[in-house]
Amino acid sequence: MKKIFIIIFTIFLSSCSDSKPMISEDKEHEQNFYEFLSSIKLPTKLDFCGESLPLDDIEIKERAEREFYLLLQQPGQLILYIKRAGRYFPMYEKIIKQHNMPLDIKYLSVAESALYQARSSVGAIGLWQFMPETAKSMGLQVDEYVDERRNPEKSTIAAMKYLQQGYSKHKSWILTAAGYNMGHTGLVNNINFQNVENFFDLYLNEETSRYIFRIAIIKHLMENAEIYGINIPNDEIYKPDKYQLVKVDSTIQDLSAWARANGTSYKQVKILNPWILKRMLPVPAKGKYYEIAIPQ
Repeated sequence: MKKIFIIIFTIFLSSCSDSKPMISEDKEHEQNFYEFLSSIKLPTKLDFCGESLPLDDIEIKERAEREFYLLLQQPGQLILYIKRAGRYFPMYEKIIKQHNMPLDIKYLSVAESALYQARSSVGAIGLWQFMPETAKSMGLQVDEYVDERRNPEKSTIAAMKYLQQGYSKHKSWILTAAGYNMGHTGLVNNINFQNVENFFDLYLNEETSRYIFRIAIIKHLMENAEIYGINIPNDEIYKPDKYQLVKVDSTIQDLSAWARANGTSYKQVKILNPWILKRMLPVPAKGKYYEIAIPQ
């Protein structure tokens, strides 16, 4: 299957190039690709954190197929998920284990941000897509100069705390993930109003209704990418950044000069520390300090 997928998909891409082949050939190439895509079936089992999706329910299966086929049509996105996972998953897994949580939680970040320092249309930021007030309530600093939603490790720890709060209420990781997306209070209100306790029995907004299915499909495709023709050599997977931390307890007036004094560049400091928002960094609160990453 892998070889067939690669061949057909390559042909399909070539038909979309500037070479503009004959119309009849173009249609034939597209038809071959669509025939192959339609031959791929949804897996019979999907789960998240050990909780199964009830795919024997036709309505649930249809919702899962929507996410399955949409992501299959974005192989480039799936490739980026897998490459970026090499940079962040080792850190995620370490922190998840420290909090005694299921490792599948890492796929929630993929669904939230595509493992990119993303900014949503409503102002959620970072790998875990925190809104400002939620981030502050989880102990993250968010102000004019510092936004720790952009700090990979600190935001991951904050996400684990927020998820643990949800799990203490819902006693289900699927419901906890849904609460992460729409807010735990909003989810509880829906559960109480509809008088049901299972996510798949709830009628929710479209984004949250799709959310669990997206995570489960992302997990399945990332863990079984080779089945679908995506085989990325290990040396092409992005690696975790190698850095050392420098403690700073006083104001940095010129971040570029500070970087040079520490044997690096402003660019490298900004790449390794996306939480620093300005060209300077004010003194932290009394008795506290910042840890700035610089290349190892």
